[in-house]
Amino acid sequence: MQEIENQGLEALKGNQAQQALEDFQKALALNADDAAANLLAATAALSLYKGDLAVQYAEKAKQLQPDDWKVHTTLVAAYAEAGKKQQRDQERDILRKLHADPHAPDAMQTAGFLVEMFPVKQYRVEAVEYFQPVGKFHLYYRFVIRNADGRRVWQIDVESNDFDQKSWAGAHAEEAAQGKRQFQLVGQDADVRNDYHMFSGLPDYDLIRGQVVSVIEQQTAPFPGEKR
Repeated sequence: MQEIENQGLEALKGNQAQQALEDFQKALALNADDAAANLLAATAALSLYKGDLAVQYAEKAKQLQPDDWKVHTTLVAAYAEAGKKQQRDQERDILRKLHADPHAPDAMQTAGFLVEMFPVKQYRVEAVEYFQPVGKFHLYYRFVIRNADGRRVWQIDVESNDFDQKSWAGAHAEEAAQGKRQFQLVGQDADVRNDYHMFSGLPDYDLIRGQVVSVIEQQTAPFPGEKR
């Protein structure tokens, strides 16, 4: 059984999600209560955009290991892919609490988590949410864009730096008092930066996701990473 799971892991690493899913399903046919195999099957299903199937396996893993941090990270993405926003946000809240819990060291040491994977045109987008704004530009979300081979070709970051925020707050004192900020949608590669646009408000994931999708849909030229 372990050999079958190892084969599935190799298939996942090789961007062969369908083969990986079949391997993990074979392992689960031998032992349906294998928490690791359920979690890996959920991961493979996510890569195939089979959200409902990913939920099925991830929820089984949660039944078997309810306190496992990795189970909750997988459930967030599974619920998101299945369109179950309420359950997705409940799991996001659980992850935030775990991140602040000294009894959950793995969660505390992690800067962020995968919210979901979704397709736009010929690309796969991996959306990462950070528990706290990261770096000098205060990074809230990162959307990693990959080609069909799984290679990273571009990323779109959601930032809110203190310099722009100070001037924006001076002109929008009431909104700033409500916790709102000015954000920048920025595309980046190793040596290229593209400022898309600015917006203000709260860092609402679904609103920002829609903006990112719009940017990708309007992209007509190859992303910088595709030219290498």
